Amino acid sequence: MTPPRTVVLDNEAVQALRATGHPKHAQVVAHVQVVAQRKRKAMPLDVVVSTAVRVEAGWDRRAPAAALINHLRISDVPLDSANANVAAELVARVGVSVADAHVGATVHAVADRGPVTILTSDPDDMAAVVDPVRVTIVTI
Repeated sequence: MTPPRTVVLDNEAVQALRATGHPKHAQVVAHVQVVAQRKRKAMPLDVVVSTAVRVEAGWDRRAPAAALINHLRISDVPLDSANANVAAELVARVGVSVADAHVGATVHAVADRGPVTILTSDPDDMAAVVDPVRVTIVTI
């Protein structure tokens, strides 16, 4: 199995990273630690979050409480014109939320960089929004 080039965070993964008391915090931190280890070994790996997911999860990068998660160097993927078109098509075709559709658009946008992994608590919706792109879905 080829290691991922990009890790995409869904809503609950972001919530778990934001709060040390979240029941899935340790599990998601373990995945992020693998990312940090790979970066130290000069193995390219990006962690990204769609801006719609950031909003859904309540992650305001300006808030003092966001200091820990901001330190993790997670990049935003904006809901720009191109991503909005893909997300709108996914909402119409699959019937998912805007945030889930933006995750799908994010995966479609980064898939040409190499293998993608999604950290999510909703593997069924994620599988629907990424189709036909092959990704690894890690259920948290």
